[in-house]
Amino acid sequence: METGGNSLPSGPDGVKRKVLYFYDPEVGNYYYGQGHPMKPHRIRMTHALLAHYGLLQHMQVHKPVPARDRDLCRFHADDYVNFLHNVTPETQQDQLRQLKRFNVGEDCPVFDGLFSFCQTYAGGSIGGAVKLNHGFCDIAINWAGGLHHAKKCEASGFCYVNDIVLAILELLKQHQRVLYVDIDIHHGDGVEEAFYTTDRVMTVSFHKFGDYFPGTGDIRDIGYSKGKYYSLNVPLDDGIDDESYHYLFKPIISKVMEVFRPGAVVLQCGADSLSGDRLGCFNLSIKGHAECVKFMRSFNVPLLLLGGGGYTIRNVARCWCYETGVALGVEVDDKMPQHEYYEYFGPDYNLHVSPSNMENKNSRQLLLEIRNKLLDNLSKLEHAPSVQFQEREPDTELPEADEDQDDGDERWNSDSDMDIDEDRKLIIPSRVKREVIEPETRDPVCSMEVQIETIEQTRDLILQPMK
Repeated sequence: METGGNSLPSGPDGVKRKVLYFYDPEVGNYYYGQGHPMKPHRIRMTHALLAHYGLLQHMQVHKPVPARDRDLCRFHADDYVNFLHNVTPETQQDQLRQLKRFNVGEDCPVFDGLFSFCQTYAGGSIGGAVKLNHGFCDIAINWAGGLHHAKKCEASGFCYVNDIVLAILELLKQHQRVLYVDIDIHHGDGVEEAFYTTDRVMTVSFHKFGDYFPGTGDIRDIGYSKGKYYSLNVPLDDGIDDESYHYLFKPIISKVMEVFRPGAVVLQCGADSLSGDRLGCFNLSIKGHAECVKFMRSFNVPLLLLGGGGYTIRNVARCWCYETGVALGVEVDDKMPQHEYYEYFGPDYNLHVSPSNMENKNSRQLLLEIRNKLLDNLSKLEHAPSVQFQEREPDTELPEADEDQDDGDERWNSDSDMDIDEDRKLIIPSRVKREVIEPETRDPVCSMEVQIETIEQTRDLILQPMK
């Protein structure tokens, strides 16, 4: 299969890929608050498993450069970014009107270091896109990213900044077409909305549908204007298992790759679609979830792997550790090595967990109807041209502070899973950076009409056809 952009050499799926992994040791310190299901600590647990399984020595490990205000404003409204930059737990009571306006408060609380957290996870996703654009890796991984619900000027579903949209915008500088695939149990509404009217980004979301957050993602939502048929929604019911999931995933994605021919792929690997998730209701095994990663990897197209949801954190860490191994082409043992979070994984201390015996409410007839409908939608698209478009240098330069890390032979010491070698450490303030960019004057009411208008203005500027 030919693709636009820097496609990888064809060959068997077992061929090793050059993998680059983003991790900031501070990310596990952020805390949404008591009782909140989103726990960034799961990223640190994942990293500990990667270290003790010896996976870090097989890939480049980078500390992300924090996203700047202007990076975030490539998608998000200036006044929204300015609000996130300045709000603190101590000052939030003085900003009740803005809290309501930007949907910050309950699901998306204000916590210590909020903006620094946003800078970190967005920086990893943008950095992954930049590295892919420059051909420095075949697969980039940022398990702290994948926060797919954030809107242009609104937090939503535990998400403040939409790092996925920002990464896709970066990839579009180098690739004529970018595919976004979402296997989180929740609909990837923020990403779909951002690219709903363009044919340069195809979004495919597999999610629980029906009386479930965020309530969007109907199979009839297919995109609009030039983007018609470039949004695919796969609505699923409770209890879907590995076999049923891949009955849809593999033929749909195969057809998407054939027809759309993306130059790069972004895969959001939300782990709340696993069996036994605190907020989920699917019944996927870790191997079944990871099969999606393996399948996307097999197309030999530059791939950005991101995290997302996942609220039974011991299973999130298990899943993303195993999927890192899949990206590397390294099989990891089921028996877990001793490490600092070992007691989380009792009583069996295995990497894999068995699915439950919950009822699968997705009948074969329902799955067949969904599959046929979506394949029919894809048949209405013109095949993307197979000739490669003319490549050009990406606009975003690599930060100078990162240049020391470009030597693929250098690795972190796998015995030191939390510390960064001082010679390689990037200086990142632990508190919110106080570089404030004055927002442009905007209408204070960020209604859906304003969102659509501003998104389309941004899209007209950024998503113009490549020459």
